Amino acid sequence: MSGADPFVTHRSLLFTVAYEMLGSAADAEDVVQETWLRWADRLAQEDATPVQEPRAYLVRIVTRQALNRLRTLSRRREEYVGEWLPEPLLTAPDVAEDVELADSVSMAMLTVLETLGPTERAVFVLREVFELPYDEIATAVGKTSAAVRQIATRARNHVAARRPRVDVDRAEQQAVVERFLAAVQGGDLQGLLDALAPDVVLLADHGGVAQAIRKPLHGAEPVARLLANFATFAPDGVVEPVWINGSLGARIDARGEVTAVSLEFEDGRITRILVVRNPAKLTSLSEEIALSRAAQE
Repeated sequence: MSGADPFVTHRSLLFTVAYEMLGSAADAEDVVQETWLRWADRLAQEDATPVQEPRAYLVRIVTRQALNRLRTLSRRREEYVGEWLPEPLLTAPDVAEDVELADSVSMAMLTVLETLGPTERAVFVLREVFELPYDEIATAVGKTSAAVRQIATRARNHVAARRPRVDVDRAEQQAVVERFLAAVQGGDLQGLLDALAPDVVLLADHGGVAQAIRKPLHGAEPVARLLANFATFAPDGVVEPVWINGSLGARIDARGEVTAVSLEFEDGRITRILVVRNPAKLTSLSEEIALSRAAQE
């Protein structure tokens, strides 16, 4: 692809950078489009010097645009009604094959990244996920290399203290998810209790516009009883396993509404259930979105 436009070559990477910084596919897409406009403008300048490292140049632009957007979003999220969860993406199964990529875009990781400040989040993503050199990150975020090293260490420690442990292999994960979803579909209370960890937590993002629990629900029995009501509430509802953010989750279609469900595991049981009901966040469940840590081959 030597003759390809570098923007096209790196587009999936740029989207992935923006999405991991923002937790929103819609905002990430806007940032990528803004990056394209700046790239096209640069190419149109007849007297501009050639870009020697297009990948670094494009990542720098997308990072700066995402930082600007992130600062705006931070204020908006303070006013958000109820629990705020990242926007789920429908991803191809092969995203899970890249363990580091799947971990970095998981709903669990994105919720942890929400606890970082904008610059810390950018530095963490660029260093820990995309392994960019410190001097390149420094240029992108407008800091010195020494400052970026300190920020990276602080962000790494912050994330390490909060990130969930994942010790379920792919085959075991699939078996747990299949049992869990069958129990939800059939209203099988005991089946749900068998799949859930005793201290399981269920969070729902409704944005004030969809019906859902308003506060986190704790404990296997309360969560199981809530989920067992699905079969009665929506007897014709469809529950299907799908890959969400590189991990096996579920899409639920019931009464004309869509719900995305992301699951976290430990010791062969589900420890956390993230339910996204806000329709504004479910537009990326219609087709798979390409994610990448490298240029498109």
